[in-house]
Amino acid sequence: MPASQPQTMPRHHHSPTLLPDPADSSLVRMVAGRDEQNQPTKTAVVVEKALTIFLNSQEIVTTMTLGDHPQYLALGFLLNQNMLTKHDQITGIDCDDELGVVVVRTKRTTDYEAKLKKKVQTSGCAQGTQFGDMMAEVVSIRLNPDVRISTKRMRELLSAINTTPSLYLAAGAIHGCVLAEAEAGTGVDSGEGNATGILAYVEDVGRHNAVDKIAGWMMQHRISGGDKVFYTTGRLTSEMVIKTVQMEIPILISRSGFTHAGVELAEQTGLTLIGRARGKRFTALTGVERIIDDASKK
Repeated sequence: MPASQPQTMPRHHHSPTLLPDPADSSLVRMVAGRDEQNQPTKTAVVVEKALTIFLNSQEIVTTMTLGDHPQYLALGFLLNQNMLTKHDQITGIDCDDELGVVVVRTKRTTDYEAKLKKKVQTSGCAQGTQFGDMMAEVVSIRLNPDVRISTKRMRELLSAINTTPSLYLAAGAIHGCVLAEAEAGTGVDSGEGNATGILAYVEDVGRHNAVDKIAGWMMQHRISGGDKVFYTTGRLTSEMVIKTVQMEIPILISRSGFTHAGVELAEQTGLTLIGRARGKRFTALTGVERIIDDASKK
């Protein structure tokens, strides 16, 4: 199978920036239909494809996905399922678009037959899964207690996300996830004119897939999450909290609401959990000490 090369948009010599590509015709189809006045109309519909992930010679999972960045999705899924570690040496990633297969190859010999039998279905869209032994490992992670985000920065970030060209704006029916600096103009994009501080913005038909793509992108480019903010359009469930904590990101923001399990787990792990974030409004249920209230400042 031909090896897939990461599709990124370089903006700094230290790391790239990953952004949606709503102009990619392989991700959207125009479908004819009728409107409320029984008139002919065409609407943009996002593509959904089956992708099977292998780790070395073992088939791990088949998931329904948008189809872009399969290498990041595979890496992130395996990392978030604790089948890969950040120290694993990846010897190759082979993608075959026609077969819908991606194979991640490692120097380390792997065998997860027993672990696969323990998997449980989660509340994520499509075919998100997590494994029964994940919880104990997550609560042992210590998130950076010193990171802060101001309410002004939150408003600026939400505005930037909502105005970034995306498949969601073009067709809807899709989830988005964003990795950003806690403060604009810092980190890898400093001095490059990227005032938003957005490092990666990915989309997928399932929110868990969008998270995994960012996790894989971070792993491949050796980007740490300790001083970052994560944004999702999806609900703040236990699965979303688990994956954010696994990426060691201390602040999670969503335009959507919470589940009780998600809130409890965020409290246990010290994650700052912010939901219903739209415009100037938001609700923070855990980790409020990381939020700086500068609403009165211009």
